[in-house]
Amino acid sequence: MKKIGILTSGGDCGGLNAAVRSIFYRAKDTYGMEVFGIRDGTVGLMQRPVASIPLDYQTFSGSLLRQGGTFLGTTNKGNPFEFPMPDGTTKDRTADICEGYHLLGLDGLIVIGGDGSMAILDKIAKAGNLNIVAIPKTIDNDVGATESSIGFNTAVQVATQALDNLIHTAASHQRSMILEVMGRDAGHIALNAGIAGGADIILIPELKYSIDNIVKKLTQMKNRGILHSLIVVAEAVKTEEGKKFMVNFADGQKRLGGIGNYLSESIMKKTDIECRVTSLGHVQRGAPPTPRDRILASAFGVYAVDLLAQKKFNRMVAWRDRRVIDVPISEGISTYKVVDKKDSLIETALALGVYVGDLD
Repeated sequence: MKKIGILTSGGDCGGLNAAVRSIFYRAKDTYGMEVFGIRDGTVGLMQRPVASIPLDYQTFSGSLLRQGGTFLGTTNKGNPFEFPMPDGTTKDRTADICEGYHLLGLDGLIVIGGDGSMAILDKIAKAGNLNIVAIPKTIDNDVGATESSIGFNTAVQVATQALDNLIHTAASHQRSMILEVMGRDAGHIALNAGIAGGADIILIPELKYSIDNIVKKLTQMKNRGILHSLIVVAEAVKTEEGKKFMVNFADGQKRLGGIGNYLSESIMKKTDIECRVTSLGHVQRGAPPTPRDRILASAFGVYAVDLLAQKKFNRMVAWRDRRVIDVPISEGISTYKVVDKKDSLIETALALGVYVGDLD
């Protein structure tokens, strides 16, 4: 194992640069490996010449550890198995990605990505006989095999800070402030930030709710002399009728967004409560990583290099019981971690008087 590559794939998040940094130091100082960063995820391996940069000590002499995002670049568009071509057709680029790996002369590749990226790279690796190890990163924290993924803690801190800021303007104007946070299909960010930020109502995709019960909670607060409130809602929460809000962009992309405005209008139609909506969006992704995410990313990076050195391929690192372990990638992404209605944090929120939806 003399030369390895690193790529980041899927949505960016806090802690990616810390992971790349730890991979380099472990590979270089412990094993004497050459380390190359692949530009823009799998797209970099498709390009000719392959879009890569050699990593050295100078690369990490500055503030990369503290920076959000990924200095290598990433992509969450263009399925490699149906990659859009200039002539409007699609093409399976598996062979091109595998060729790029071999053109660089790589002995191994560390992939930092979410469940989708890991599934794609696992399939490509098996087809092209590539030696890969995966590191889970996702602000949604929905990879089932690990208790925590890179980026989650940073996203929760950003959302919590937003609630800390919003409470003052809510109290000043006696309003209900609605904070819409990310969370593709899982409510971990909303639930964790909601508890930490003192939210009165937390809505997540896993639990149904009713506008009438939201109004009931707000009326109860008003009767107690509390005229302001904080509501946290995950972007994937649906309307009472089961409709999911999507935003259509000019480039043809469809993304979640808009449930906060729906709640605002619904509440104001039934009460005299004034509502305002804040959508955090990508602020949660690009923030400087928290100490927790830097530490987790560093531990994952070191362990991933050790797996390559031991020739334990097609494995995913994970955090369990306060230590790093590894599992087959296929096992790591086989379960999708959502919030269970019996989750201890649901019980915590209920004990704090938070309306989290209808559990019956």
